[in-house]
Amino acid sequence: MVNWGVLDFAGGTAVHINSGVAALAAALMLGKRKGYPQVAMPPHNLGFTLVGAGLLWVGWFGFNVGSGLAANEGAGVVMLATMVAACAGIVGWLLTETVMHGRPTALGAASGALAGLVGITPACAFVGPLGALVIGVLTGAICFFAVTRLKQALGYDDSLDVFGLHGVGGMVGAVLTGVFAAPSLGGYVEGVSPIGQALVQLKGVAFTFVYCFVVSWAILGAIKLTVGLRASREEEEQGLDLAEHNERAYNL
Repeated sequence: MVNWGVLDFAGGTAVHINSGVAALAAALMLGKRKGYPQVAMPPHNLGFTLVGAGLLWVGWFGFNVGSGLAANEGAGVVMLATMVAACAGIVGWLLTETVMHGRPTALGAASGALAGLVGITPACAFVGPLGALVIGVLTGAICFFAVTRLKQALGYDDSLDVFGLHGVGGMVGAVLTGVFAAPSLGGYVEGVSPIGQALVQLKGVAFTFVYCFVVSWAILGAIKLTVGLRASREEEEQGLDLAEHNERAYNL
């Protein structure tokens, strides 16, 4: 896709859209968990969720900044864009959540930060602070609807919302990279126009989506026909900690 002129600094297509689309294929092939969506299945430990989100946030600086393989002025640009987008992702998610559900949540803050980080990944070396801010806010808001509306509308069971956050967030970030990479909007890529580059980015997103879905579906189908994909209903009822590993996360 580099030959097409697609901009992707740290893996928005190769990592996030790829993983999100693969998760969608897996969710469709595996089917829903027993009881879903009639039975509530909230996070089992919100405190651990927030700790994990914080660790992920710190690690993302290595992911984005480290993609430049240098400690220079460019690394500072990437670090600033990454931080701004993550914070803006929280704002975008929580504002949308407050409007739609009446209150913000800690889980929403963690999800918004992740959405902003995903959205800025392809753009972090190409956009200025304003571009990072807009990408973060829009990715947070759009991912909220992907997680809370799109999943229900399409009827798939993505327990960790990999497609809603990584897949959708990666696609939004990839397209917006083309918009805000233009110098006229504070970007650092000379010779590109917002509309023209956005269309190039959209072409890359479409190719990645189709390729990853087809290949993932083929691999999952081969596994299903050989060793199998899904645990039995009895093992699912018992819990995979016990069924697969004979241990418990908590002993009360």
